[in-house]
Amino acid sequence: MRTKTHNLAEFQKTAQEFALGLAPLPDRATVVGLYGDLGAGKTTFVQAVAKAFGVVEVVNSPTFLIFKKYQLSHGLSTSLEVRSEDLELRKTLSVLSSKSEKCTASVKKEIERGCSFSTLVHVDAYRLKNSDELRNLRFSELLTDPKNLILVEWADKVADLLPKDHTQLHFEFVDDTTRTISFS
Repeated sequence: MRTKTHNLAEFQKTAQEFALGLAPLPDRATVVGLYGDLGAGKTTFVQAVAKAFGVVEVVNSPTFLIFKKYQLSHGLSTSLEVRSEDLELRKTLSVLSSKSEKCTASVKKEIERGCSFSTLVHVDAYRLKNSDELRNLRFSELLTDPKNLILVEWADKVADLLPKDHTQLHFEFVDDTTRTISFS
């Protein structure tokens, strides 16, 4: 899927709608790789996703920290408009998870009430020379927790550490206000 946004409000709404569709995986963290040039919108996207999950603190790229964790005390923010089709998606996810033997009871319960993740992990791999630097920070431990939502800026720099089937978002700078986002 590919979408084009023409201003910041559209871009943020796209990020929040993306957040609304996220659900935990039964056996590991949910990982989203963010790809694109400098200034393409990766950090702004993370900020909007964090806001959708109710994060109130300022979300900046953790370039010198490598990653930062944000505790999510509840599900998606009530400030995000919930459309009827989004509620249908949650119901569908709930039904699918109930049929999965791998899906734990706690994950099923979280999906049903729309509170999927307990921690948002924001990774910025921009200044890393290689993936060993992230590996040395025990990144693999973060990957094992299904309650983690991990958003990785500059994911191409640490691709060998990410699950092969992670969600990929490719950001393209069109002009000062326009961005294209490709989801795969």
